[in-house]
Amino acid sequence: MSTPEAAAAPTTPAARLPARWWALIALVIVLDQLSKYAIARHLVPYEAIRLTSFFQLVHVYNTGAAFSMLAGHPVFARIFFIALACGVSLWLLHMLRQHAHERLLPAALSLIIGGAIGNVIDRFSRSAVLDFLYFHYQHHGFPAFNLADSAITLGVILMFWSQFFAAPPTPHATT
Repeated sequence: MSTPEAAAAPTTPAARLPARWWALIALVIVLDQLSKYAIARHLVPYEAIRLTSFFQLVHVYNTGAAFSMLAGHPVFARIFFIALACGVSLWLLHMLRQHAHERLLPAALSLIIGGAIGNVIDRFSRSAVLDFLYFHYQHHGFPAFNLADSAITLGVILMFWSQFFAAPPTPHATT
């Protein structure tokens, strides 16, 4: 039997998403933004602090995307990557809702969404993404990145793992 309260319950995709996936998305965003705040507060732009022979904390901005693609076109890149990240995040939220009963794939999607939103916040607030983790060997370095980039990368790896190596999910009961 249906009650008026049940009929009035929200039926949006977000309302059906378990809290643990929202919490993971929020955790990625918060850790990413706090780490960027700390770097911006304690290092001036282009300053570097050498922590080991292969790792430095740096304060650099990326107006492009991964590996500074489109960095020479900051206005176009900013609009394009904000729109792309928002569109992909909405699509991934839809996927997350469909697979919310699983474990690995929703975790992967949540990491990607949280990372994408973390970098979108930078594009709105700083007009560029603040990167601060720089690994190198002698004169050969990997482009600087941040926690949002790390979450996206880990999420993509886990997504591929869940598709190719993880056991198929057991079907869940629908009512």
